[in-house]
Amino acid sequence: MAQLTAPLGTALDPCCVTGDPAGAEPATAAIDDERLASMAKALGHPARVKILRLLAERQACVTGDLVAELPLAQSTISEHLRILRQAGLIQGEIEGPRTSYCVDRAGLAALRYAVTSL
Repeated sequence: MAQLTAPLGTALDPCCVTGDPAGAEPATAAIDDERLASMAKALGHPARVKILRLLAERQACVTGDLVAELPLAQSTISEHLRILRQAGLIQGEIEGPRTSYCVDRAGLAALRYAVTSL
């Protein structure tokens, strides 16, 4: 398996610095059913769950590294990343010819809070 660009314990990409996820909980109380459904739908595909797990484990990476890690075509991974980004579960920053993706900690905290409050 290929090593992604930022293993645990290394500096985070600027797109991954979003503040304290624990501090996001009061703001997530207002998450609406439509946003929760969108996030749940985004997680409804095993490849997207795997991508989210990889990003959370390594805290940052670029699309090319995901292609080396998963048995999917570049275009398929790009589509899964687009869906996760639209749902607010990941974020990305363009860095030259590549986009660096990472978990959106506030989005993940919002999802966690919304699911536990069901």
